[in-house]
Amino acid sequence: MSTRHSKRPLLIGTGALAAAAALILGGAAAANAHVSIAEGPVEAGSYSILTLGVPHGCDGAATTKVAIQIPDGINAVTPTRNSLYTVEKVMEDLDTPITDSHGNEVTERVAQVVYTATTPLPDGQRDAFELSLQIPEDAAETTLYFPTVQTCEQGETAWVQIPEEGQDGHDLDTPAPGVDVIAASAAGSHGHGDATDASADAHEDSASATAAADQTALVITSLAVGSIGLIVAVIALLRGRKKA
Repeated sequence: MSTRHSKRPLLIGTGALAAAAALILGGAAAANAHVSIAEGPVEAGSYSILTLGVPHGCDGAATTKVAIQIPDGINAVTPTRNSLYTVEKVMEDLDTPITDSHGNEVTERVAQVVYTATTPLPDGQRDAFELSLQIPEDAAETTLYFPTVQTCEQGETAWVQIPEEGQDGHDLDTPAPGVDVIAASAAGSHGHGDATDASADAHEDSASATAAADQTALVITSLAVGSIGLIVAVIALLRGRKKA
């Protein structure tokens, strides 16, 4: 669906350990309490599936809608269906039309993906939303941010804060979920060579396997012939003793 928008000492020790664990786990939970993207880093120009997780509601209120803003440079997005939500793509016109890889003129892009709950997501539960898209080729060594507004039965939380240069995003109250982008690897450019090498290796392995099989057959044949000779010799010896 698309729309548009222009036990004592032991117990004491155990208690201390438990308290320390609680502090550590509590800190970890707090660190992971933001709406965030699970993947990363991703390669520039790659086709990726990004998973945006919503870990809680708004101050105890159940979540009813999650609106994800798509960064500039990404024009097409395919959201994964979620049985507890309806999903729509909000489109906007491009300032300048572009031509896609198939030669088609593209005049609009996906500006937002909005998941609306058919059954509100309780505060004590989490959910995840997947977006399939292509990372812009010119986004290497940057972070792509997907500002997200979480609407709840009472109130909303706007996960839209983007850190300034040199600022740690973890210091923000409601940081926008983001994914780090790295330069594309050169592995793809050697694909044909890799295939050729793999073929050569396979041929060599096959030849080695054949040689090993031939050698095994020769050993088995030699053992068989030797066994027959030994049997014949024993029989001749027994016959000689009987005649004597």
